Amino acid sequence: MGRPDTQEILRSILSGQRSAVTYAHPIIDLQTGHMAAQEVLTRFEDADGRMRTVGALLEDLTLAPEMRTQLDLVCLGAVFEALAHHPVTDHLVFVNLHPLTLATSTFWDRLRPWLWNLSIPPHRIVLEITEGFSHHHMDDLEGYAARLRSIEVRVAVDDLGSGVASLAHMARIAPDFIKVDRSLVQHVHRRPYQAALLNALAVFAERMKVGYIAEGIETGEELQAVRDADVPWGQGFIFGEPEPLRLG
Repeated sequence: MGRPDTQEILRSILSGQRSAVTYAHPIIDLQTGHMAAQEVLTRFEDADGRMRTVGALLEDLTLAPEMRTQLDLVCLGAVFEALAHHPVTDHLVFVNLHPLTLATSTFWDRLRPWLWNLSIPPHRIVLEITEGFSHHHMDDLEGYAARLRSIEVRVAVDDLGSGVASLAHMARIAPDFIKVDRSLVQHVHRRPYQAALLNALAVFAERMKVGYIAEGIETGEELQAVRDADVPWGQGFIFGEPEPLRLG
């Protein structure tokens, strides 16, 4: 069912009383310092007028799966509607996608029209399979990833490193991009095992020609350690907080 506060927020979003607002967060080329891509995400206004992330709702395990899927579809619709009015860009655009949503026919029915309405080609869209992907049937996820690539959409695995099994599952999905979890980045300048693991993943990504992004970089020390580990791209509050997506 979900907690009472979660239920109230969810009902207001699904009924259209509370809008999902799109934000953009830069992904930075750590060698040049220039923006390499953007992640477009959604937030909503709570009862106190503060903007909250949708992730907390999607992670609420007390919420029925079908309700999480409905919420994810609303967020995806808001993102693609905003992107349809966004100026043409040469950057890749990352969009979060919950694994449960991939199993719904509604998502696949809507995906092609969403892509058709964009001013950028499908290969610039990267759908991030978000937290919890390792709990889902891998044969199904492999098939969904292949289906996305068949229409030229790229695939990223998010939160790599947040679970022991995620490395093996990532290998099965064979993504175009991997994003390592904040847990591998936090205090990395003081934790040589983490730095060595980040570097090992950099070697793997280069060999497999997979894009590689470190998430959650917040301090200058972390940024330098991530660079020293040869991670090519980074994302985090050190580069600024997400800003409302400006429409053209």
